[in-house]
Amino acid sequence: MSAVSKKIGGEIGEVRASIDIASLNAYIERDVPAIRVPVTVKQFKFGQSNPTYFLTDASNTKWVLRKKPAGKLISNTAHQVEREYTILRALHKHNQNPATTPAQRVPVPEPVVLCEDSAVVGTPFYIMEYLDGRIFTDPRMPGVKPETRRECWLSAIRSLTALSSLDPATLGLSSFGPNTPYFPRQIKSLARVSLAQAEAVDIETNRKTGMIPDFEEMVAWYRTHLPDESKTGLRIVHGDYKLDNMVFHPTENRVIGILDWELCTLGSPLADLANLTQPWHVDPSIAKGTEGVSVLTGFKNSSDAPANLEELEREYCRLTKQPYPIPEMVFARSWMLFRLAIIVQGIAARYARRQASSERASLYPAMFPIVGKLARLTLEEGGEKIGSKAKL
Repeated sequence: MSAVSKKIGGEIGEVRASIDIASLNAYIERDVPAIRVPVTVKQFKFGQSNPTYFLTDASNTKWVLRKKPAGKLISNTAHQVEREYTILRALHKHNQNPATTPAQRVPVPEPVVLCEDSAVVGTPFYIMEYLDGRIFTDPRMPGVKPETRRECWLSAIRSLTALSSLDPATLGLSSFGPNTPYFPRQIKSLARVSLAQAEAVDIETNRKTGMIPDFEEMVAWYRTHLPDESKTGLRIVHGDYKLDNMVFHPTENRVIGILDWELCTLGSPLADLANLTQPWHVDPSIAKGTEGVSVLTGFKNSSDAPANLEELEREYCRLTKQPYPIPEMVFARSWMLFRLAIIVQGIAARYARRQASSERASLYPAMFPIVGKLARLTLEEGGEKIGSKAKL
C-alpha cells in the first residue's frame, strides 16, 4: 500500500477533546450489547467538525464514536449528529433490504446506537462500525497507479448515482429536509450569511473582512438562472461529497463507506456531482494565494487529473438515465465554488475576531476572493455572461 493510501487507523492519536470513558463504558455495558466493555479510546487527528473517536472493545473489535463539540454552539443547525445517525440508519436499512440490488446500495458504515443523553459524555453522540480501508486525502492521488485512480473515481461516481437515485420518501425521509427547490434556498440563506461575514472587523487592523468579488452581480445571476430541479426530483444531498469523505476497500478499487453526513439534506443531486468534480474546473495557476501556493487543488490545464472528467460524467448520466452533457452543470459547478467562497469567507471572518482555530487561518482573508473569482470564471467559460449592472 502506498504512502498516500493511508488507512484511517493510521491517523489516530491521543484524546484531545476530553470524554468520560468510565461513563461511556457504563452506558455501553447497560445499553449496547453489540460492544464488549471495556473500550479503549483514541481520537481521529483531523477532518471532522464533530469530535470523532476510535474505540477498541474487549474483543478487539473497532468502532467509531462521533459527538457534538462541548460547550455552547454558535449554530443550532451545525454539528447535528442526530441527523447523521438518522441518514445512516435509513441508508443501512435500504442496503439490507433483500430487494436492493448491489448496484443500488449506498456504501455507509452501519450505525449502532444514538445516545441523546448529554449526561453520558457531555453531549449527544452515536457509535457506528469502523471501516478498515483507504482514505485519499489528496484528490490527485499521487503515487497511485493510473488505473487504480481511474477505478476509484469511477466507484465514487457509482456510489453517488446510487444515492442520487433514491426517493427519500421510500426511505422514510420525506421530512428529513425542506421539500422546496434546493438552489433558491441555498442562495437565500448563504447570501445573507456572506453579507454578515463581510462586516466582520479585524481586531488588529480594524479592516472589514470584505465582500466576495462581484457578489451582487453573481447572486443576481444565480437567482435569475435557476436550474429546473423537477428534472431530477427531490433527492438526498450529502452536502460535502468529495474523495476524502470516502473509505475505499483496502485492496479493491471501490468505495466501502461514505463518511461525514453533517451537511446532508434534501435537494438537487447535481450539487454533489459538482462538488465531487470541482477540481477539474480549478486551474491551479489561477488559484494561487499571496504566498504563491494554490488555495485549491485543481486539475485544469495540468497533468495531475486522476481520471477523465467526460468519462466520469458520462457514467453518471448512464446510471441516472439522463442525456450527456447535463446543461445545468454549469450553474451547479459555479454555485458550489461560490458556496465554497462563502465558507472560506466565514473562516476569514472568524480569523478577524481571532476565533479561528486553524494554523492557516491567517491565509483565508486572501483566499476567499480567489475562490469567488473562480466561480465567475466557471460561468464565463461555460458561455454565460454576467451583467455588469445587475443588482440584488
